[in-house]
Amino acid sequence: MPDLRTTLTELITGLAMVGHDTVDEALAARPAAMVSVSPELWVRLDAAHAGGAHRDDVDAAWANGRAFLAARDGLRGRRPLTVEWKGSQRAPGDEVAPIDLRIDHVYLVSCKYLSRIVVNASPARLFDRLLQGAHGARSADWYEEVAPDEHHQLYDVVRTGLADPTLPRRVDELSPAERKALGRRLREGWPAGAGEAYEVMTDAVARATAARWRDTIGGRAGQEAMLWRMLRIGSAPYFVLGAGRDGPIRRRILTPWDWRQRYRLRSLTIEAQAGGQARVGWAAEIDDRVTGADRQVCGHVEIRWSHGRLAAPPEAKVYLDTPHDDVPGYEPLV
Repeated sequence: MPDLRTTLTELITGLAMVGHDTVDEALAARPAAMVSVSPELWVRLDAAHAGGAHRDDVDAAWANGRAFLAARDGLRGRRPLTVEWKGSQRAPGDEVAPIDLRIDHVYLVSCKYLSRIVVNASPARLFDRLLQGAHGARSADWYEEVAPDEHHQLYDVVRTGLADPTLPRRVDELSPAERKALGRRLREGWPAGAGEAYEVMTDAVARATAARWRDTIGGRAGQEAMLWRMLRIGSAPYFVLGAGRDGPIRRRILTPWDWRQRYRLRSLTIEAQAGGQARVGWAAEIDDRVTGADRQVCGHVEIRWSHGRLAAPPEAKVYLDTPHDDVPGYEPLV
């Protein structure tokens, strides 16, 4: 089950499309069109709404759902027969679009409330497989893959600082249980000298990762495909409804076919960046064929441990730094 805030925003977005005038009225009606909501989940939604802790999120989600119900690109005032919620289930295949709601088996909606993360993957899936294929199992430790000397040096400093003879001599000898226990011990911070060793390692990881990613992507065709996958542009059109730092997000996402008719990619630049995590920046320069304007979309990837320092192999989170409203291919909902 997703966290309460995610569950609430996604389901209220869908509930608003059913056509009731207020959130309270819709929750009381428990419309049959919300086919994925169990009796237990209705009770949870009622309690969360009554508590008032997520009032702003509920208001934003309700406004987005109502906008989609009225939109020409959306339901055009026609109340849907079915609103399906994906919930926590993982897609069985290679899912390009992060779909949360499916309306009448046709309209696909992604809900994005105050999040700039567009992809969360294993580093090997992003940098080696270029987001192709299903998620699958997490790969081996990326730090060990691209910066083994710096990775081992960091662990040596940690092991010495903790003065724990029970820890294995090498970081790649840690069992999953030992890694979790070590992560818990490091929650309060690094032992003496480890912070500097960590900075050296993250710098080496960022530089090696950027070079490897550039080589794997290759030329213009590979750059274009990589950009589309990071922006979650796929063969089926869908909608993003949510909230950003500056207001509501209501966008229609183009397909590659549509994108090429409107835009042309000039370049995709990938460079290591400074930062607390191992960080790789990406920036695309794009021609707008309709307006003649030069466009840019940029973001970054953070490679970091998912459950605390040294607690598990790292993951790669792709962030979109350009506001959704300014991304080529993210068209306004009208």
